[in-house]
Amino acid sequence: MTDGPHPAEAALPPPSPRSARRRLAFVMLAGVLAIIGVAAAGYHIATRPVTLRIAVGPANSDDLKVVQALTQALNNQPHGPIRLRPTQTDSAQASAKLLGDGKADLAIIRGDLDVPKNAQAVATLRKNVAVLWVPPASKAKAKGKKAAPAITKITQLGGHRVGVVGRTEANVNLLKVILQQYGLDPAKVEIVQFPVTEAVEAIRNQKADVYLAAGPLNSKITSDAIAASMRDGGTPTFLAIDSAEAIAQNHPAYESSEIPAGTFGGAPAKPEEEVKTISFSHHIVARKGVSDSTIAIFTRQLFAIRQTLKNEFPLAAKIETPDTDKDANIPAHPGAAAFVDGEEKTFFERYSDFIWWGLMGLSAMGSAGAWFAGYLKKDERIASNSQRDRLLDLLTAARNCDSGEELDQMQTEADGILRHMLECFEHGAVEEGALTTFNIALEQFHNAVADRKALLMSMPQNLQRASAQFRAAGA
Repeated sequence: MTDGPHPAEAALPPPSPRSARRRLAFVMLAGVLAIIGVAAAGYHIATRPVTLRIAVGPANSDDLKVVQALTQALNNQPHGPIRLRPTQTDSAQASAKLLGDGKADLAIIRGDLDVPKNAQAVATLRKNVAVLWVPPASKAKAKGKKAAPAITKITQLGGHRVGVVGRTEANVNLLKVILQQYGLDPAKVEIVQFPVTEAVEAIRNQKADVYLAAGPLNSKITSDAIAASMRDGGTPTFLAIDSAEAIAQNHPAYESSEIPAGTFGGAPAKPEEEVKTISFSHHIVARKGVSDSTIAIFTRQLFAIRQTLKNEFPLAAKIETPDTDKDANIPAHPGAAAFVDGEEKTFFERYSDFIWWGLMGLSAMGSAGAWFAGYLKKDERIASNSQRDRLLDLLTAARNCDSGEELDQMQTEADGILRHMLECFEHGAVEEGALTTFNIALEQFHNAVADRKALLMSMPQNLQRASAQFRAAGA
């Protein structure tokens, strides 16, 4: 009776580690492709152009012209990170409402109107000054009529008609602020508004006694309106707002300002001397929810483009940085403030958190990959242990074998086990210590086979047959 398995009952051929290697290679390739895909997607999202909706109005206004020029300049940049999409409105007030309702990312608003709570300043587009003037008296007077007293002060406006250039209600509110500062009841002043397109004709036809216009110092609308009021060689009288500081104190949206002599033409100069007045600003504001990095990039591009556009489009030269003080009338957007203060973040500073988490993710994926690789090699380790046990069984069988052919079969099987163990060792499924133990067992097996073959060759043939029959009968 044999002590071990018969060679004919040898185990099936050991599984090849190639399938495990293929699985591991596939998993590693999939992981690398996933990492590359995530990195590419992240880079695309971080660098793709951002389109900002900007509300501006009314039609044919200086604000709209500036925004159109900026839009063309930004959108024509091949790899520019910011694009603009203008939305035309009826007025600056309507633009502010769109921003407040979250339907615009940027807007051009007047600082003396109600500013949306979610608006933050990006830049000062331009400053407007209030101009109050009285046309020169006509020399053609009816005989026997006494000339009306000349208006030289704002306090004399009671009972007179004041023509306001422009249909916006904001200019009427500006006039009322001035009147109230001087103790005049706006109800006792007849206010007449003229559309910009009709202002020159209305002034020529003497539709009012005094006129108010609000715009930049170099405003063509204001200059044309003043020129239309001149007649019989006389020059207009400009009314100084001597209480400009008090108005600015009571209404933070306004500032004390001056109209330099000769601003509206010379010979004779209009005005002949510097005139004190108040001013207010038109602002580019951003919605509070727009990211700091996006607004910082837009602000940087805005001032870079301003330098290139100011020669062809002089209004662009009026753009100024926002007031970054904490007590500013309109708080500066953090992105714009970062640009102004030189604290704009670099690409790595903006995305440092994502990069850090990405590295952590890669580390975690590496650990998971190592675990999975070990898991895939688990079958190889089990197979190698099975082959080692099989070799020990062959060792026992070889010591009791009575057939040289069976010993040769055992030797062939042992060679196959050796090949499998070496492949497992090459792929890390078998450690060096385990391979050393296997080599000892393999050496013992070879010695047992050699000894058994030598014994069988020294025995007579009849004795070998008898021994085999005896063992078969005992089995």
